Amino acid sequence: MFLVVPDPAHGLVAAPESSDDLTPATEEILAAQGFTWNAEIEAYTRLADHGPAAVDHTAGMLRDLGHYVFSAHMPLPTD
Repeated sequence: MFLVVPDPAHGLVAAPESSDDLTPATEEILAAQGFTWNAEIEAYTRLADHGPAAVDHTAGMLRDLGHYVFSAHMPLPTD
């Protein structure tokens, strides 16, 4: 399972529920889309292009690979 959301500090975030979600195909597709692994938050992040279309596109790619995905277009409040 993945969570795909925009984040004010990290851009677009694709966070796996566990390391079992990080299949070679998943890692390859995320890397090809410009995501890099952020060990601090244990998620893939991409600073550029984190609007609603990018959230939907990333969530769709992960679903096409067989992952369950929760996604949101609005960043969580920082307060």
